[in-house]
Amino acid sequence: MPVWPKSFHAIRATLLTARTSAQLRQGRRDAREQPRVFARLTRPLAASAFWREAGIEPGMAYARFRTRVAPRDYAQLAPAIERMKRGETGVLWPGRCALFAVTSGTTTGQPRHLPVTNELLAHFRSAGRAALHYYTARIGHAGVFRGRHLLLGGTTALLPLAEAQPREALAGDITGITALNLPGWVERHLYEPGPAIARLPDGTEKNVAIAERVRGRDVSLIAGLPGTVLPVARLLRAGVGKARPMHLQALWPNLECFVHGGTPLGPFQDELREAIGPGVSFHEVYAAAEGVFAAQDAAASAGLRLLADRDVFFEFVPLAEFEATPLDQVGPRALPLAEVKTGVDYAVLITTPAGLARYALGDVVRFVSTEPPRLVHVGRTALQLTSFGEHVGEKDLTDALVAVVHRHHWTIVNFHVAPLFHAGSLTGNKRGRHEWWLELRPGTVETPTGPAMAAELDAELQRANDSYAARRRAGALDAPTVRLVMPGVFEHWLRFQGRWGGQHKLPRSRNDRQIADELAQVTNFARD
Repeated sequence: MPVWPKSFHAIRATLLTARTSAQLRQGRRDAREQPRVFARLTRPLAASAFWREAGIEPGMAYARFRTRVAPRDYAQLAPAIERMKRGETGVLWPGRCALFAVTSGTTTGQPRHLPVTNELLAHFRSAGRAALHYYTARIGHAGVFRGRHLLLGGTTALLPLAEAQPREALAGDITGITALNLPGWVERHLYEPGPAIARLPDGTEKNVAIAERVRGRDVSLIAGLPGTVLPVARLLRAGVGKARPMHLQALWPNLECFVHGGTPLGPFQDELREAIGPGVSFHEVYAAAEGVFAAQDAAASAGLRLLADRDVFFEFVPLAEFEATPLDQVGPRALPLAEVKTGVDYAVLITTPAGLARYALGDVVRFVSTEPPRLVHVGRTALQLTSFGEHVGEKDLTDALVAVVHRHHWTIVNFHVAPLFHAGSLTGNKRGRHEWWLELRPGTVETPTGPAMAAELDAELQRANDSYAARRRAGALDAPTVRLVMPGVFEHWLRFQGRWGGQHKLPRSRNDRQIADELAQVTNFARD
């Protein structure tokens, strides 16, 4: 394409912002788009060997699809994905797939390989652009396109898959894959930290190189997880010589937007605000290795608006039914977007242009409005705390903890919650409590104590979660306990697990004690 001046792209962004604003005002448009997305996806899916055998037909009605095609999780698709990795064509999607996204394995602890087709890359470009225009539409201008965009994702140095030989197939973090496939004008006029630095392995050396490169640039947008943004921000705020900016907005006066998603921001909200600057707008996007699903189009409290027209077809299963029904039988209970209700927790099924059909994403969402469709991410299906019948999700835990620490001006570094069973309760009726492992940043005026925090967390959860409150009143769940750990315990655990840096995330809760018991070992080691 021609090398247009950057001002041309800013003008184009202004026009797209106006068009997005008009589209967002059409409340019923979203549900009407989903049948069109469904029709576009079923044609290529029906041309693939796996889904043809599973019953997908070109032009089939959704009602038939809902009753005929069973939902599947990653374990059930893994053999087909292995065939794709070995170079077989037309398995889950027409053609050969040569790119695979490696997930962080937050839920299972084991990384997964997900196919990345050309059509999925087109989805990421289209949905990513739409998510950013949701931001420009809600603030009323496209000025963010006049500066550089610092995208702090995983390395773009992809690794070859040995099983694909003699053909070539590569694997890496989805943020690295998408950075390698940016439109040419984005790479020339917007993208930082540039291709050479983006290829460096994730870690301190890369962070230093990023800080040195962008210090003197005109940055208008930053995007990334808190764990990738905060280390770079600390290096930049350290300054050179006597030039020590209070925050990044002091370094970059045109900085206006911080794009985040993939992990609840609540525990890091205050630290990020202090690091980035008081005048920067926070813009939330709901995305994963499988696709980009929703983005903020209004105030943060209004939830995220579903991207209903960007080639991902969504279905929603009421969580109570999802948990009580075998996955291969839950399909008829799934609801399309047009049938969801507010205030209900749903497990999400997605059909994507990477060959995933009725794929159990593992996420739990709750709609706060249906016209337009806006939702909040509640947590992960596999990470709900349900050992005592309480049904407490990641959002419940995060919101409770944020409320407590804000009251006392404490700063969260990391946390994890697990069930703690009473002796002899592993058989028969389970009894016990929640055990919180919590690291706070040192240097506070008021000293936190475990018992005081436990009482406040208990009260917050009882106010916010009826199921938790009912189990507490019935005596099936005792008051929680809080383990305040020394600085560095969570970092030590993450490094030991090979999950420090990059896009790795710590599960905030598990319904077993796998992580809690490992943290106990780390704590004992640290005390020695």
